[in-house]
Amino acid sequence: MKLRATLIGFTAILMWSFLALLTAASGRMPPFQLSAICFAIGSIPGILVLALNPSRLALLKQPAKVWIVGIAGLFGYHFLYFTALRNAPAVEAGLIAYLWPLLIVVGSALLPGERLRWYHIVGALAGLGGTFLIVGRNGIDFDGAYAIGYGAAILCAFTWSGYSLLTRRFDAVSTDVVTGFCLATSVLSFACHLGLEATVWPETVLEWVAVAGLGLFPVGAAFYAWDHGVKNGDIQILGAASYAAPLLSTLILTIFGFAEPSWRIAIACLLVTGGALLAAQEMFRRKAGTIERPAAAE
Repeated sequence: MKLRATLIGFTAILMWSFLALLTAASGRMPPFQLSAICFAIGSIPGILVLALNPSRLALLKQPAKVWIVGIAGLFGYHFLYFTALRNAPAVEAGLIAYLWPLLIVVGSALLPGERLRWYHIVGALAGLGGTFLIVGRNGIDFDGAYAIGYGAAILCAFTWSGYSLLTRRFDAVSTDVVTGFCLATSVLSFACHLGLEATVWPETVLEWVAVAGLGLFPVGAAFYAWDHGVKNGDIQILGAASYAAPLLSTLILTIFGFAEPSWRIAIACLLVTGGALLAAQEMFRRKAGTIERPAAAE
C-alpha cells in the first residue's frame, strides 16, 4: 500500500519533468494567463469524476483549514514563483525555490510516525547538488539588488514544502478536493492576469496542444498524484526523489533539441539517482523483509 502510493507520487515528479518542455512549446502566453488556463484544464478530470459519481460531492465538505492550506499551496506557490522570476534572475530564483524537496525531507521529522535518518538528509543534499549542477550550469551570482525576488523564491520553497507536509496531516481528506484547489487557483491566477499582464493567445495548433498537455499532466494530474503520494506514501523518499524533476526536465529538453548534452548532466544524474536510492534504502529493506519472511516461515 505504502509502496504503491509512493510510486503514484513519483508519477507526479515524472509529469513535472515535462513542465519546461511543454511551457517552451506553449508560445508567448504570460505566466498567470497560462496558469489560469492550465489549472482550469487540470480541474476537468476531477469535475468529470464528481459528475459521474454525485455521491462524492460530499467529500468536498471539508474544514476551512483544508481549503486554506490547499489553495495557499497551489496558488501561493505559483504566485511566489512568478514573482521571484519577475524580480530576480531565473537561475538563482529557480535554485532557491528548489530547496523545497530538502525542506520536505527535514520537515518530515515533525510528522507523527516519521523518523529522520542521516541517509534521508544526505540523499536530499545529493539531489540538491545535482540540481545545482543543472540549474547553475552557466554560473551563480547572487546580487543584493534582487533581494525581493530571492525573498519570494525562499517563500516559494517554504510554501510548497509546507503544503506537502500539512497535506500529510490531512490523510483522511479525499484527493477529490484537489479539484477545488485547481479551480480556485485558476480563478485567482486569472485575476492576477487581468491586473498584471497583457493577454496573448497561442498562435498555432502545436502551441494549443502544449497548453492542453500542461493542463492535463504537469499542472493537472500531477497534483492529484502528489496529493495521494504524500498522504499515503513515503514522504521522505518523495522529497528526495523530487530532485529528479529538474534532471529529467533537462534530459527531455536535450532529447528534443532545446539543450545541449554535457558532463554536468552525467554527474547530476549520478548525484540525483544515488541520492534518491540512498534516501529509499529503508523502504527497500522493508520490501526485502516482506519477501523473505514467508520463506522463513516455511
